[in-house]
Amino acid sequence: MINVIMIEDDIEFANLLTEYLAKFNIQVKQYSDPYLGLSAGISYFDCMILDLTLPGLDGLEVCKEVRKKFDIPIIISSARTDLSDKVLGLGLGADDYLPKPYDPKEMQARITSLVRRYKKTLAPQIDLNSKFKVEHEKHEIFYDGQLLTLTPAEYDILHFLIKKHGFSISREELANNCKSLREKDSKSLDVIIGRLRAKINDNSREPKHIFSVRGIGYKLLG
Repeated sequence: MINVIMIEDDIEFANLLTEYLAKFNIQVKQYSDPYLGLSAGISYFDCMILDLTLPGLDGLEVCKEVRKKFDIPIIISSARTDLSDKVLGLGLGADDYLPKPYDPKEMQARITSLVRRYKKTLAPQIDLNSKFKVEHEKHEIFYDGQLLTLTPAEYDILHFLIKKHGFSISREELANNCKSLREKDSKSLDVIIGRLRAKINDNSREPKHIFSVRGIGYKLLG
């Protein structure tokens, strides 16, 4: 399953594209409001489809903000055919620019190709020299060769920290990307982090792996 976030204010077009991509095991979450799209837990998704002509915030600004914070493939899908828009969009960090109208088959092919390349690039960063190993198909996480017994919430949080290894992750982003965690429940997050530390013998005062980042959230190392 490939998870795609689409920020597009043409609802009819978005629905047609979403329906077509679903045939190829590509699940699309639509947002017509760019501000809602930016707050949607972008790290959860494998790819972004981004229109440029959006209400309240130009798509180029959205692209700029996303690229500052997230390493996600961005495909600009726009009826704006001016070369300067294309050049600026790619310069701001978009990976591809597909002018409307286009055949949905082409979007499907570009999504699949981009996600495949990104995953190949990111895979060594997740596993290389780390004590943590993830068996995605089995939904299992190993620490130093030992299988961890985890609740669904513990698995979601640890898996996301491993995915973002070395980066500081905000509490909000953790909550948004961990479906098993009650939304916006900071106390639950602290409790679960505490349980994870106990399971890997990590001392909160002198951590080896799960670090608290003051004013932000948490970071996983090692």
